[in-house]
Amino acid sequence: QLQASGGGLVQAGDSLRLSCVASGFTLDDYAIGWFRQAPGKEREGVACRGSTGVRTYYGDSVKGRFTISRDNAKNTLYLQTNSLNPDDTGVYYCTARYQPRFLEDEPLDNLKFCAEYSYWGQGTLVTVSS
Repeated sequence: QLQASGGGLVQAGDSLRLSCVASGFTLDDYAIGWFRQAPGKEREGVACRGSTGVRTYYGDSVKGRFTISRDNAKNTLYLQTNSLNPDDTGVYYCTARYQPRFLEDEPLDNLKFCAEYSYWGQGTLVTVSS
């Protein structure tokens, strides 16, 4: 299971750190990702990072503002979101896909990798007011 938290109502320009705790498995051999869905819009890939961290991908709209990270000791993944704007409003979902570390992040080559064959968290709502 994945349990996401950290969402809330913020103003444009603010920052939030989203957290996602894994239970029932250890994150060490998992690629981690974040996706979001705004009301009335399709789901969008935000970030995807391989189990070793060699490869990381971000959606074009968040590059330079968002950072995905992990703390394997805490079995937790994070999404640091900076310079938030109203277009960042949506439900944010964390994911984890099995990817043994010996693969050195193969075959991760795009954001979709973290959406397929993955565990999904329940989502945490981020609302950014202008």
